[in-house]
Amino acid sequence: MAEKKAILALADGTVFRGTAFGYEGESGGEVVFNTGMSGYQEVLTDPSYRGQMVTMTYPEIGNTGINPDDVESTRPWVEGFVVREAWRLPSNWRHVETLDGYLRRYRICGISGIDTRALTRRLRDGGSQNGIISSVDLDGKRVAKKAKELPSIVGRDLVKEVTSETETHWDTGDWDLEKGYLPASAYRNRFGKIPGIVAIDYGIKQNILRMLISHGFDVTVVPANATAERILARNPDGVFLSNGPGDPEGVPYAVEAVRKMLGKVPMFGICLGHQIMGLALGGKTFKLKFGHHGCNQPVSDLSTGKVEITSQNHNFSVDPDSLGDRARITHVNLNDRTVEGISIPSLRCFSVQYHPEASPGPHDSRYLFTRFYRYLAGEEDL
Repeated sequence: MAEKKAILALADGTVFRGTAFGYEGESGGEVVFNTGMSGYQEVLTDPSYRGQMVTMTYPEIGNTGINPDDVESTRPWVEGFVVREAWRLPSNWRHVETLDGYLRRYRICGISGIDTRALTRRLRDGGSQNGIISSVDLDGKRVAKKAKELPSIVGRDLVKEVTSETETHWDTGDWDLEKGYLPASAYRNRFGKIPGIVAIDYGIKQNILRMLISHGFDVTVVPANATAERILARNPDGVFLSNGPGDPEGVPYAVEAVRKMLGKVPMFGICLGHQIMGLALGGKTFKLKFGHHGCNQPVSDLSTGKVEITSQNHNFSVDPDSLGDRARITHVNLNDRTVEGISIPSLRCFSVQYHPEASPGPHDSRYLFTRFYRYLAGEEDL
């Protein structure tokens, strides 16, 4: 079968021509690049990518196929997928579907065969921008004009598109090579106390929930629009603020709920949850030039001097000057010195910008789940 042509047109008029894979059609969103060398399946299914089209800087994508275990949600969320080489015939024994078939099934457009290094340099130097992948309209100027007319992610509420609709009790833990994902009961005898926490789902990754279970928590997941009153009525030992897509200022209801809970219950936030905590403290956030996307971001723990290699996926950052003396900066990014962690012991809360569950990525930061557990169990202070 002959390969079908496709283009990627950016809002600035730049056009890349390649080959279509996945769904044949047209889709648009903010184009970002991910520097990870592995984990494309986790990237596809990360709800934090809602509204964005992902460019993988690693050249060969799809060679391990798709399996039902290495997912972060029930479906892929990217608006489009851009790769140098899309493998049509996976070779991994765990695969049950090709990348091409998976994207077709969920109607996600992909483009391969373009110079992803050139695209990454343009996004790095000029900043992330909207773009459109099309295999039905190959007129570059016309498609670029449509890309320019796409709405910005600034100020948009993308969380409402990915959050759960109902309250659920999560009961699955970490992966075991022989048994698969273990039930929560497999972890209960390892801990003297099982703190009950509420995890607010702004677009939570399943591996975060698995990490919480395997680190000793009993986890109830609530939708992003859950009020402070509803959450506090459960009398939880702690509250977890999850990752999620887009602009934290686009979810004022989430900021208000966290503001009302400050000082009333211990809280731990990551990624979007970290930014929401910053806003709830009276701080401000700003959009990064091209964001942090990948599993090789260096972060310094200012209290120990240790450097963690972290997994990240975000486009916004907390402005440290806006926090004043209301929070202590605990971690910074060594590439651009942006805030990667804050702590407010008097209000019993802390947060980090990166993903300590690291799916995919190194496990340098999983100690943060242990820190939260030990604090709720009364074993150590923040």
